[in-house]
Amino acid sequence: MNTRSMAIGGVILAFLIGCSENASFGSQTVTAEGELENADELSGAIDQSELAPIEDFDPSSPEYFEYVIKDLVYFDVDQSAITDEASAVLEQQARWLVENPDFDALVEGHADEQGTREYNLALGARRAAAVRRFLVAHGVSESRISTISYGKERPVAACSNESCWSLNRRGKTAIAKKVEGFG
Repeated sequence: MNTRSMAIGGVILAFLIGCSENASFGSQTVTAEGELENADELSGAIDQSELAPIEDFDPSSPEYFEYVIKDLVYFDVDQSAITDEASAVLEQQARWLVENPDFDALVEGHADEQGTREYNLALGARRAAAVRRFLVAHGVSESRISTISYGKERPVAACSNESCWSLNRRGKTAIAKKVEGFG
Protein backbone atom coordinates (compact mmCIF):
# COMPACT_ATOMS: atom_id res chain seq x y z
CA MET A 1 0.00 0.00 0.00
CA ASN A 2 1.43 3.39 -0.94
CA THR A 3 1.64 6.44 1.34
CA ARG A 4 -1.31 8.18 -0.30
CA SER A 5 -3.60 5.18 0.21
CA MET A 6 -2.54 4.95 3.86
CA ALA A 7 -3.26 8.65 4.38
CA ILE A 8 -6.71 8.37 2.80
CA GLY A 9 -7.42 5.29 4.91
CA GLY A 10 -6.36 7.17 8.03
CA VAL A 11 -8.67 10.07 7.22
CA ILE A 12 -11.59 7.70 6.64
CA LEU A 13 -10.86 5.82 9.87
CA ALA A 14 -10.68 9.09 11.83
CA PHE A 15 -13.98 10.18 10.29
CA LEU A 16 -15.69 6.90 11.18
CA ILE A 17 -14.38 7.05 14.74
CA GLY A 18 -15.54 10.65 14.99
CA CYS A 19 -19.01 9.71 13.75
CA SER A 20 -19.43 7.25 16.61
CA GLU A 21 -19.13 10.04 19.17
CA ASN A 22 -20.92 13.32 19.73
CA ALA A 23 -19.66 16.30 17.76
CA SER A 24 -19.67 19.78 19.25
CA PHE A 25 -20.31 23.04 17.43
CA GLY A 26 -19.75 25.91 19.81
CA SER A 27 -22.12 25.25 22.67
CA GLN A 28 -24.23 22.87 20.58
CA THR A 29 -23.78 19.11 20.38
CA VAL A 30 -24.94 16.82 17.62
CA THR A 31 -25.23 13.25 18.85
CA ALA A 32 -24.19 10.20 16.85
CA GLU A 33 -27.86 9.71 16.04
CA GLY A 34 -27.95 13.15 14.44
CA GLU A 35 -30.04 14.77 17.17
CA LEU A 36 -29.15 18.37 17.95
CA GLU A 37 -29.08 18.98 21.68
CA ASN A 38 -30.43 22.38 22.76
CA ALA A 39 -31.69 23.07 19.23
CA ASP A 40 -34.11 25.66 20.56
CA GLU A 41 -31.14 27.66 21.83
CA LEU A 42 -29.32 27.54 18.46
CA SER A 43 -31.76 29.97 16.91
CA GLY A 44 -30.12 33.33 17.32
CA ALA A 45 -27.47 31.82 19.62
CA ILE A 46 -24.48 34.10 20.10
CA ASP A 47 -21.64 34.34 22.58
CA GLN A 48 -23.11 36.94 24.90
CA SER A 49 -19.69 37.67 26.42
CA GLU A 50 -18.61 39.23 23.12
CA LEU A 51 -21.49 41.73 23.10
CA ALA A 52 -22.23 44.78 25.13
CA PRO A 53 -25.31 44.44 27.34
CA ILE A 54 -28.48 44.90 25.28
CA GLU A 55 -29.32 48.11 27.11
CA ASP A 56 -26.03 49.56 25.79
CA PHE A 57 -26.99 49.04 22.13
CA ASP A 58 -27.82 52.19 20.21
CA PRO A 59 -31.48 51.69 19.18
CA SER A 60 -30.60 52.82 15.65
CA SER A 61 -27.69 50.36 15.29
CA PRO A 62 -27.55 47.18 13.21
CA GLU A 63 -26.72 45.26 16.40
CA TYR A 64 -29.94 46.47 18.01
CA PHE A 65 -31.88 45.34 14.93
CA GLU A 66 -30.23 41.91 14.89
CA TYR A 67 -30.28 41.06 18.58
CA VAL A 68 -33.14 43.06 20.08
CA ILE A 69 -35.62 43.45 17.23
CA LYS A 70 -34.48 40.07 15.78
CA ASP A 71 -33.57 39.57 12.15
CA LEU A 72 -35.01 36.04 11.68
CA VAL A 73 -38.48 34.62 11.19
CA TYR A 74 -39.35 30.96 10.73
CA PHE A 75 -41.73 29.14 8.42
CA ASP A 76 -43.69 25.91 8.55
CA VAL A 77 -42.83 22.96 6.30
CA ASP A 78 -43.33 23.76 2.59
CA GLN A 79 -44.98 27.07 3.52
CA SER A 80 -44.33 30.71 2.81
CA ALA A 81 -47.24 32.03 4.89
CA ILE A 82 -46.29 34.40 7.71
CA THR A 83 -47.05 32.78 11.07
CA ASP A 84 -48.37 34.73 14.07
CA GLU A 85 -44.94 34.50 15.72
CA ALA A 86 -43.22 35.76 12.55
CA SER A 87 -45.78 38.54 12.25
CA ALA A 88 -44.86 39.89 15.68
CA VAL A 89 -41.15 39.99 14.74
CA LEU A 90 -41.85 41.52 11.32
CA GLU A 91 -43.98 44.28 12.85
CA GLN A 92 -40.98 45.27 14.97
CA GLN A 93 -38.69 45.08 11.93
CA ALA A 94 -41.02 47.31 9.94
CA ARG A 95 -41.26 49.85 12.75
CA TRP A 96 -37.44 49.93 13.07
CA LEU A 97 -36.94 50.32 9.32
CA VAL A 98 -39.49 53.16 9.15
CA GLU A 99 -37.75 54.91 12.06
CA ASN A 100 -34.29 54.37 10.50
CA PRO A 101 -34.59 55.45 6.85
CA ASP A 102 -30.80 55.43 6.35
CA PHE A 103 -30.90 51.63 6.16
CA ASP A 104 -31.95 49.32 3.35
CA ALA A 105 -32.88 45.67 3.78
CA LEU A 106 -32.05 42.46 1.97
CA VAL A 107 -34.54 39.71 2.77
CA GLU A 108 -33.04 36.23 2.41
CA GLY A 109 -35.31 33.23 1.86
CA HIS A 110 -34.02 29.87 3.10
CA ALA A 111 -35.30 26.29 3.07
CA ASP A 112 -34.38 23.00 4.72
CA GLU A 113 -32.51 20.25 2.89
CA GLN A 114 -35.60 18.28 1.92
CA GLY A 115 -36.62 18.50 -1.73
CA THR A 116 -34.71 19.42 -4.85
CA ARG A 117 -32.43 22.40 -5.24
CA GLU A 118 -34.87 24.01 -7.68
CA TYR A 119 -37.89 23.47 -5.42
CA ASN A 120 -36.08 24.99 -2.44
CA LEU A 121 -34.85 27.99 -4.41
CA ALA A 122 -38.44 28.69 -5.45
CA LEU A 123 -39.68 28.17 -1.88
CA GLY A 124 -36.97 30.49 -0.53
CA ALA A 125 -38.02 33.11 -3.10
CA ARG A 126 -41.67 32.84 -1.97
CA ARG A 127 -40.61 33.20 1.66
CA ALA A 128 -38.47 36.26 0.95
CA ALA A 129 -41.30 37.80 -1.09
CA ALA A 130 -43.77 37.17 1.76
CA VAL A 131 -41.50 38.96 4.23
CA ARG A 132 -41.01 41.83 1.76
CA ARG A 133 -44.78 42.19 1.20
CA PHE A 134 -45.34 42.26 4.95
CA LEU A 135 -42.72 44.97 5.52
CA VAL A 136 -44.09 47.08 2.63
CA ALA A 137 -47.65 46.68 3.95
CA HIS A 138 -46.39 48.03 7.27
CA GLY A 139 -44.89 51.21 5.85
CA VAL A 140 -41.43 50.37 4.55
CA SER A 141 -40.76 51.73 1.05
CA GLU A 142 -40.53 49.03 -1.62
CA SER A 143 -37.38 50.67 -2.98
CA ARG A 144 -35.55 49.92 0.28
CA ILE A 145 -36.11 46.15 0.24
CA SER A 146 -34.42 43.59 -2.01
CA THR A 147 -34.88 39.84 -1.88
CA ILE A 148 -32.73 36.81 -2.59
CA SER A 149 -33.32 33.07 -2.26
CA TYR A 150 -30.62 30.74 -1.05
CA GLY A 151 -32.90 27.71 -0.98
CA LYS A 152 -31.13 24.97 0.94
CA GLU A 153 -27.64 26.24 0.11
CA ARG A 154 -26.91 28.07 3.40
CA PRO A 155 -28.13 25.97 6.32
CA VAL A 156 -27.53 27.23 9.85
CA ALA A 157 -27.93 23.72 11.25
CA ALA A 158 -26.70 20.53 9.61
CA CYS A 159 -28.40 17.28 10.53
CA SER A 160 -31.12 15.34 8.81
CA ASN A 161 -34.00 15.68 11.25
CA GLU A 162 -36.67 18.15 12.31
CA SER A 163 -34.53 19.85 14.96
CA CYS A 164 -32.26 21.18 12.20
CA TRP A 165 -34.79 21.48 9.39
CA SER A 166 -36.98 23.81 11.47
CA LEU A 167 -34.03 26.19 11.99
CA ASN A 168 -33.25 26.25 8.28
CA ARG A 169 -36.82 27.18 7.20
CA ARG A 170 -36.31 30.89 7.70
CA GLY A 171 -36.36 34.40 6.39
CA LYS A 172 -33.52 36.70 7.41
CA THR A 173 -33.71 40.46 7.12
CA ALA A 174 -30.17 41.78 6.68
CA ILE A 175 -29.78 45.54 6.92
CA ALA A 176 -27.12 47.86 5.54
CA LYS A 177 -26.60 51.59 5.80
CA LYS A 178 -27.27 53.42 2.54
CA VAL A 179 -24.16 54.62 0.75
CA GLU A 180 -24.16 58.26 -0.35
CA GLY A 181 -24.53 58.58 -4.13
CA PHE A 182 -26.00 55.07 -4.56
CA GLY A 183 -29.73 54.39 -4.66
